[in-house]
Amino acid sequence: MPRPAATKRSTCPVACTLDLVGDRWTLLVVRDLACGKCQFKELAASPERIATNILSDRLRKLVAAGLAETFPTPGAPTRAAYRLTARGRSLGPIVASIAVWGRAHIRGTHIRLHPRF
Repeated sequence: MPRPAATKRSTCPVACTLDLVGDRWTLLVVRDLACGKCQFKELAASPERIATNILSDRLRKLVAAGLAETFPTPGAPTRAAYRLTARGRSLGPIVASIAVWGRAHIRGTHIRLHPRF
């Protein structure tokens, strides 16, 4: 996830973006948040079966990077829920492009969720 500015491995914007969201799970969490999932248990129930410790880590890093934020869960104010910030929603074209490419080039895929960026 994000590296402190002093430890960037490169000044290349592609490399820096991949450092932020290029691991195996982060864009899937962004996808699910964009599709309306906001509670930890909803995010953990995604078909890719992300481990809860990894999900916790990715949510923490998304919040720290300003891509997501927490808010009180309606009906359970002591429990946090998550949503994308404007900065996180700006990843929409990237996620959509990956989905379209995958649908066109990887046999057996289909777009099952429709993000609201």
